[in-house]
Amino acid sequence: MSRHFESKVEAIEVKEKSISQLLAEMSKTAYQGRKLGETVNVWEAMLKEKELTIIMGLAGSMSTAGQWTIINWLIKNRFIDALVSTGANVSEDIVDAMGFGYWQGSPHVNDTELVKADINRYYDVYGKESDYRKMEELMTEFMLTLKSDFAYSSIELLYLFGKWLGAKGIQSITAVAAENNVPIFCPAISDSAYGESFLMAKNLGHNILLDQVKEFYQFVSIGEKAKDIGVVYIGGGVPKDFTQLIAISVSPKTMDRGVPGREGFLRQSVKEYYYPHKYAIQITTDSPQWGGLSGCTLEEAISWGKIHSKGKRVTCYCDATIALPLIAHALNEKVKFKRTTPDLTWLFKEVS
Repeated sequence: MSRHFESKVEAIEVKEKSISQLLAEMSKTAYQGRKLGETVNVWEAMLKEKELTIIMGLAGSMSTAGQWTIINWLIKNRFIDALVSTGANVSEDIVDAMGFGYWQGSPHVNDTELVKADINRYYDVYGKESDYRKMEELMTEFMLTLKSDFAYSSIELLYLFGKWLGAKGIQSITAVAAENNVPIFCPAISDSAYGESFLMAKNLGHNILLDQVKEFYQFVSIGEKAKDIGVVYIGGGVPKDFTQLIAISVSPKTMDRGVPGREGFLRQSVKEYYYPHKYAIQITTDSPQWGGLSGCTLEEAISWGKIHSKGKRVTCYCDATIALPLIAHALNEKVKFKRTTPDLTWLFKEVS
């Protein structure tokens, strides 16, 4: 039989079934339904892999859309080992964790009236500016506990913040991550409420020092210690690109000596080593033809040495607020084993 006719499309019968069964059936259909089902299969394969470090890139403002508790679940169950996030996702969740919350709204509204009422709109979600300010004031209170003569990386600052919030019973993403020793990297941290809290602390005479070089050094060091890496991208932007770089930035860090014991490849013209990600999942709504990183295909990333050409990869073009809850619930139903996770506590040694 021709290789083109190996796997037949199987029509879905409507009957009572679990989410994991439905997605398994969808993986045998077509288009993005198929890709959504395949995403569960690839993630499950990652969890079964020994000596694999799983890194999630989380873009956008997903926390205001009620997704932050899913990230907490992924962290608690160690379905991810490290998180690279926008500042929005690990700040706006605190509003909800503090007990204030967000409200379902409408994109068809008079925004001039909203700003006069001190209401912030996130497409079809409303948030109170007064609640946002209370979150910023809480963050500023924490900033005042930090040393003013120590250069923090974002991972160190967020680890300490998570410990501080956890002690107050505020179970935000940072708190749950700190409790489970899962590092959070936020390479554009000032592009969020954190930036405003830095200014508020500065106005009180307390300067916060951030070291992005230190942060990148720590992140790339994971690539030196890991045997293999799998990635999950929710959206694109800075979190995706930052995570992609770990595959190719080990070489300049080691002065092109490579990593002993880790399988890598060598670019012949420049003699640089690269260590492409063995697994990759991408959920995005962006298209590749505009040339942006958020829509960049995993296949294009192969040309950079960032994704392994023979690894397992899948891109699902879908709104993450649809895909992520379905995938998480399917994994919750299917994965009953406890995986062996990498120890990344060495990243916190300077602030522990």
